[in-house]
Amino acid sequence: MNIPNLITILRVLFIPIFILLFYMPYEWSYAASSSVFVFAATTDWLDGYMARRLEQSTPFGAFLDPVADKVMVAISLVLLVQEHSNFWLTLPAAVIIGREIVVSALREWMAEIGARAHVAVSNMGKWKTAAQMLALVILLANPPDFSLYVLTGYALLLIAAGLTLWSMLQYLRIALPYMRTNVEQNKKF
Repeated sequence: MNIPNLITILRVLFIPIFILLFYMPYEWSYAASSSVFVFAATTDWLDGYMARRLEQSTPFGAFLDPVADKVMVAISLVLLVQEHSNFWLTLPAAVIIGREIVVSALREWMAEIGARAHVAVSNMGKWKTAAQMLALVILLANPPDFSLYVLTGYALLLIAAGLTLWSMLQYLRIALPYMRTNVEQNKKF
């Protein structure tokens, strides 16, 4: 166990606190849940930075870090869909969560056939993540009305969903030749 892994575990432990704050029946719960989300996003950057800087990358950290991120984002999206209950949030949330499932399965399958490096994270993923995180911070911090802030959050989430679809299609395009051959041929790659 090292500091970056402890930070990742801390992020996972903050998920129930985040959910509790989201459902508190007070006006300040919006700011509080959004602040916990910002804290989680910051610790995501921090644990990665520290793992590289201190040369403390571990297989456990490589596994848990993306899981913690995806769980926090998925829970945020589910909570917001329930709270906002409209098409403009539900559609991009479904696209983002669905893409994560497809790409995770694709990466697992590509790793199984020895071609995992062909579906590594791209720069487009960084833009998608930035738009998605900013959208979630804005949407978590505001009540479900049609204020300029909320509309900006919806717009950013739609942009993130578009980039999400595009990156998924890129991953599938890369994987398609492997899907067309049999497993024995794939192991030669």
